[in-house]
Amino acid sequence: MIRFAVALVALIALVAGPALAQDKAPAPATAKAPVAIVTLEKGGEIVLEFWPKDAPKHVENFVKLANEKFYDGQRVHRVEPNFVVQFGDPQSKTLPMNDPKMGSGGPGYTVKAEFNARPFERGVLGMARTNDPDSAGSQIYIMLGPAPFLNGKYTAFGKVATGMGVVDQIKVGDRIKSIRIVTK
Repeated sequence: MIRFAVALVALIALVAGPALAQDKAPAPATAKAPVAIVTLEKGGEIVLEFWPKDAPKHVENFVKLANEKFYDGQRVHRVEPNFVVQFGDPQSKTLPMNDPKMGSGGPGYTVKAEFNARPFERGVLGMARTNDPDSAGSQIYIMLGPAPFLNGKYTAFGKVATGMGVVDQIKVGDRIKSIRIVTK
């Protein structure tokens, strides 16, 4: 009797399985993480790869802004040796670099923090913010050295894949010619 019941269940699963599966939508294909190619006006390229599983909204926000050419023409407004290179203030396109408002601009909205386990090491991308953890918008920084005191307090959302030598040569005022998003 038990063999009959097992055989019956197996037969039903074999016959009904494909019919039931037709009612379900196909599983989405695994999307490949985009990369960004940052071209500096003075020459040099930096390739950034992102961590959408760790900080999906931050990656989505950066990609959106880059596709809208938000960063194109901006200048690097902060370089702290052995710490960070920072850009993303739209005011840097026109304000003098010594203007007191430099470094305070953004896209007009904020992104909620996505703190994660990624350590802030050389080459990591982080999202700048004010004292409010949910105040990030468009300003990003590239780590020039390790900064464990940022771990778990700022959102890490990617890293420099190639071009860290270019990053090391960036000076305050260097202009971003373009940021292009491509899918690997």
